[in-house]
Amino acid sequence: MSQTFMSAKETAKYLNMSVPWVYREAALAGLVPYRFGSGRNAKLQFKVTEVQAWAKQQRLSAG
Repeated sequence: MSQTFMSAKETAKYLNMSVPWVYREAALAGLVPYRFGSGRNAKLQFKVTEVQAWAKQQRLSAG
């Protein structure tokens, strides 16, 4: 079965961004985080398909 969610660290690596950027800026940039758990133990994760679609949308057009 393929992976459905990526951790913040995996998302940062996939996007070639820093982990702090993922926590601070990803939601502002349009990536929707999913919170699993509550309080200090909560984990932010991102859907793989949404991260891939978001990355494709960031492509600059030629010209």
